[in-house]
Amino acid sequence: MAPGATLRIMSRIEAPRDDATAATGDLVGRLLGALPADAVLTDPDVTASYAHDMASFCPAGTPAVVVLPRTVEEVQHVLRVATELRVPVVPQGARTGLSGGANAHDGWIVLSLTRMDRILEISPVDRVAVVEPGVVNATLSRAVREHGLYYPPDPSSWETCTIGGNIGTASGGLCCVKYGVTAEYVLGLDVVLADGRLMSTGRRTAKGVAGYDLTRLFVGSEGSLGIVVRAVLGLRPAPPAQLVLAAEFPSARAACDAVCAIMAGGHVPSLLELMDRTTVRAVNDLARMGLPETTEALLLAAFDTPDPAADLAAVGALCEAAGATRVVPADDPAESELLLQARRLSLTALEAVKGTTMIDDVCVPRSRLADLLDGVERVAERHRLTIGVCAHAGDGNTHPTVCFDAADPDESRRARASFDEIMALGLELGGTITGEHGVGVLKKDWLARELGPVGLEMQRAVKQTFDPLGILNPGKLF
Repeated sequence: MAPGATLRIMSRIEAPRDDATAATGDLVGRLLGALPADAVLTDPDVTASYAHDMASFCPAGTPAVVVLPRTVEEVQHVLRVATELRVPVVPQGARTGLSGGANAHDGWIVLSLTRMDRILEISPVDRVAVVEPGVVNATLSRAVREHGLYYPPDPSSWETCTIGGNIGTASGGLCCVKYGVTAEYVLGLDVVLADGRLMSTGRRTAKGVAGYDLTRLFVGSEGSLGIVVRAVLGLRPAPPAQLVLAAEFPSARAACDAVCAIMAGGHVPSLLELMDRTTVRAVNDLARMGLPETTEALLLAAFDTPDPAADLAAVGALCEAAGATRVVPADDPAESELLLQARRLSLTALEAVKGTTMIDDVCVPRSRLADLLDGVERVAERHRLTIGVCAHAGDGNTHPTVCFDAADPDESRRARASFDEIMALGLELGGTITGEHGVGVLKKDWLARELGPVGLEMQRAVKQTFDPLGILNPGKLF
C-alpha cells in the first residue's frame, strides 16, 4: 500500500461479480489453511440461516462464509485472514438478540462461537467460573448450582442464549433489581483483537484496580472491539428458593406507585416485574395461565431471603396502600415458579397477537416509570396499534412491545414510528434507549442522540484504537 493511502472496508458486494467470486474463493481457501473443513460453511442455503438475529426492521445479507471455530487459535487465524484480506467479521452467539447486532452482510465472514462451549473451571473458593463464549446461560447456571453457587444474570432467553452474547450486549434479566446485570459479573476476559493478537483483561481476584478497566469496556461492545474467547465470571452463594407475590392494580400508574414505595422503603426484592393488561391477556390467550384479565396491571414481587413470607407481607401492605385490588402471595416455590413462567412467556405471547413484534427496552428512572407507561398507551392509541408492556419494574427497564402485521405496509410504518416515539419519550424522561438489548442496527441513530456529539466522538476514537481497519462488526452501534 502506498504511503498515505487510506484503508477502507471492502465488502464483496462492492466488487464486480467475477471479482467477488474470485475473492470469496481466495477467502475460503485461506481460512481452510488452518481450519478443519467442517468448521467452514459455504453452502448458501446454510449460510443464509446465519444472516440475522431476532430483530425486526434490521437489514441483513448473506455472508460469504460461516466459520465455527473450536479453539482460540482458530479464532486468531480467522481474524488474521480477515485483516489481510480486509473482510469484515460479524461475531455471533445463539442469535437471540433483539437489535440486529449479529446481522451479517453480503460477502462478510460470520464467526459463530457456539462450538466453543466448554465450562473450563468452577471454583467454589474463588467463587468464579471460567467459560468459553458458546456456553449457554442456563447450562452454566445449572452447573454452578451443583457447587452451591449462583450465576445471577438470567435473560428471558436464558435456555438458549450464550454467555458470549450476554457479554456482547451487557444483558440483564428478571433478577437485576437485586443482583445487577452481566457487566457486574465479568471479572476478566481473553479477547482476540482485530489483527489476531490475544489480549487478557481483568483478573480472577476479589479486588483489583490496576490500569484502565478494559474488561468493562468490552462488555456491551457488541463485538465491535474484539472477539471474546474466554470469560472469568463472578459467582455468588446460591440463595434460598424465592417466594413470589402477585398484586392486581386498577391502573398501571397505581402499580408504578407501588414499585416506588417498595424501593423507597428499603426493600430488596429478588424480582419486581410488571405486566400491563395487554400482556396479561396475551399470555392467557397463548397458554391459558388463568391470570386475572380484569386487572389493568399485574405486579410480581419475589424475595429469596431467609424469611421471604415476612418480606412479602410487608410488600403486600405497600401494594394495598398504593391501590391494589388483590394481593396473593404464593404458598410455595412451585406456585411461585408458575407465576414466573407467565412473566417469561410475555414476549412470546405478544408476538402471537399479530405475528410480528418490535421489542423496545427503554429504561427510565423508577420515579418516571408511570409517565413512560402512560406515554406508551398514548402512542398506541395515536397509531392504532396493540402495544403491550412488560417490565423489570424494579430497575425501570421496560419492554414496550409493538404488535403488527409485517405484511401490511401501513401497519409496519406505524409500528416503526411508534417504536421511535417510545425511544424519544424515554430520553425525555431522563432514561436510555437500551437497558439490556444493545444498540445493534436498530437503535444506532438513537445512540448518537443519547451520547451527544462529544460522547460519540470519544466512542468512535475508542473503536478506531482497537479496530483501525473497521472490520469488526461494522455498521453496528454507530
